[in-house]
Amino acid sequence: MQEIHWTEQGEPRSARWHSESGNPPPKRVQVADDTMNADVAYRLACEGTALLWRGDFQNARQLLQALARRADHKKSKGGKGSKARAEKAPASATEAFHLHRQAQSQRARTLAMLLIPFEPGYRIPLRRAPDVALACNEAYGRGDDAFVISLRELLGLVGAHEWRKAGVAVAALGERIHPHYGVFSPVRGEYVQLVADAPLPRGANELAFDIGAGTGVLSAVLAKRGVKHVVATDMDKRALSCARDNISRLLLEGQVELLEADLFPAGQAPLVVCNPPWVPARPNSSVEAAVYDPDSRMLRGFLSGLKTHLTPGGEGWLIMSDLAEHLGLRTRAELEEWIAAGGLKVLGRLDARPVHPKASDASDPLHAARAAEVTSLWRLGVA
Repeated sequence: MQEIHWTEQGEPRSARWHSESGNPPPKRVQVADDTMNADVAYRLACEGTALLWRGDFQNARQLLQALARRADHKKSKGGKGSKARAEKAPASATEAFHLHRQAQSQRARTLAMLLIPFEPGYRIPLRRAPDVALACNEAYGRGDDAFVISLRELLGLVGAHEWRKAGVAVAALGERIHPHYGVFSPVRGEYVQLVADAPLPRGANELAFDIGAGTGVLSAVLAKRGVKHVVATDMDKRALSCARDNISRLLLEGQVELLEADLFPAGQAPLVVCNPPWVPARPNSSVEAAVYDPDSRMLRGFLSGLKTHLTPGGEGWLIMSDLAEHLGLRTRAELEEWIAAGGLKVLGRLDARPVHPKASDASDPLHAARAAEVTSLWRLGVA
């Protein structure tokens, strides 16, 4: 258990520190309230001084918005003109990606410097503070201790709670999926639609494996298609809880079995489905683990182990974006080599263009790669 330490009213104080992204407790902490100027707050945050808020909660939210505006509009110290801009332009898509991730991380670190105290029972001892006990219980479990977290994390948690209540419409299901805190939401409908459209291999109506269940959306699609028994695995307890909730809401408990396992369950199946993280890079939070996977660990693990978990004539469905290829982080040749090394062959492929907003956002630093992105369902069989 990590602790955060500060001095208040001349006395040393401390509390438990909580950070979902794994950030260490800040070394310098200053008590702040409604008299704090946004420019001063931004300077302190950039210097690594955290601000433990003691004023009005709604004013803290406004201050965070002011800090975000300053972070987003921070002027470059470089020269002006087309020549300077050309010199600063990334030399490649790979460099653009790393610069983008670096900027995201720096922005997140700065905005995480505004801190909120909690008393036992998830009570916030500030004026006009909302009741967030239910949202915190959903994300963290019981709260018997006092602790301190960043306001940015708290607002993300509250937003996830509202998203969980409302759910996300999934066209391929004709139903809503309710994502939990820390579990990636199925907002990219193209990959779900591919699983709904691909022809089921012989015998798959009896049994299928879903590797990396997440919200349970692909298991639900398979069950709705008539697969009698879907065995879904995940290593993340939040994901398993989320999938269990969604499978129950959809009245599919009799068809979908959830297991905590690293990739494959025991045995073989006529159909094994996997939608691994598609970008080989380090995630900065638990929810990002659905997108970023260092060294393509899950992808390579799936391809190397698939052969032994397929029944004769069975298929493995690899559902994955090729964004990493357009960013220069992985080549198509590498993917094909991993497929062959696993004793597999490509039986066919279904492609879909992305429909999410960033694909058409020309202001996005990675627009060129996103505009070229294709999400594919690779039908793999034993070579």
